[in-house]
Amino acid sequence: MSRGWTGCGTALVTPFTAGGAVDEARVQRLAARQIEAGIHFLVPCGTTGENPTLTRAEQRCVVELVVKAADGRVPILAGAGGYDTRVVIDQVADMRSAGADGILSVTPYYSRPTPEGLYRHYAAIAESTPLPIVVYNVPARTGCNVDVETLCRLAEIPNIVGVKEASGNLTQLCEICRRVPSDFCVLSGDDLFTVPLISVGGAGVISVTSNEVPAEMVQMVSAALNGDFATARRLHTRLLPLMQVNFIEANPIPVKAAMAHLGLLELYYRLPMVEPQPSSRERIVQVLDDLGICPDPAAP
Repeated sequence: MSRGWTGCGTALVTPFTAGGAVDEARVQRLAARQIEAGIHFLVPCGTTGENPTLTRAEQRCVVELVVKAADGRVPILAGAGGYDTRVVIDQVADMRSAGADGILSVTPYYSRPTPEGLYRHYAAIAESTPLPIVVYNVPARTGCNVDVETLCRLAEIPNIVGVKEASGNLTQLCEICRRVPSDFCVLSGDDLFTVPLISVGGAGVISVTSNEVPAEMVQMVSAALNGDFATARRLHTRLLPLMQVNFIEANPIPVKAAMAHLGLLELYYRLPMVEPQPSSRERIVQVLDDLGICPDPAAP
């Protein structure tokens, strides 16, 4: 169950039209671009995809579009998470019927459950579906941390197969890699921690930066997983300014601005996400220019 989630997966942005609808044609084109660049798996409807602002029908539509674009070439890990366990179970069923191969489920936000509440939340989701589940831990945005003990308990559930770990705590990352089973996928939720995490046993990354530069992120991750850390460090060093500028404002504001500059989408968000400040946009464009990442002349 865990093999499909090794390597570099892209936390896909969701493109919108000027009228505020999901830009279905661009969803498919962006997914196809990722696959052509060699991405290992795709993650639609995560928080980078502004999923809290998508209706259930839109979430299902986006996943169906990505599944269609992938056509079996890469697995699809669909986002389905929230603070009401019953609602999440219904979302998971939707994602399964839409063709997803697995589920990425963020911890319940705002409610800040106890470790026991977290365990029961994920256990209930796992019991509801045969799909593999990857826990998403991002305490800076949810106010809730999956501690090592709780994650080790969750790893004993057969279809909880990995974690997207975005705590930013290197000690916690190392301890997770030391204690979980060898077939449990520990994925970085922060691009800049990818190579360090792989060096201590991590399985890859669910990446924001690969929206912009999928081929280079795949090369970096593949090199690290193959033990070629000289190449991995070189690519990490090159891409670090882009990894950093992608969080100059709240994700996915900067990455969508960068992609708009590259001609990959139109710059539309759903409130409460808004366009970046002019100074931030200038910085984003400067980083792209410094790295020689140019607008795609073939982009629609």
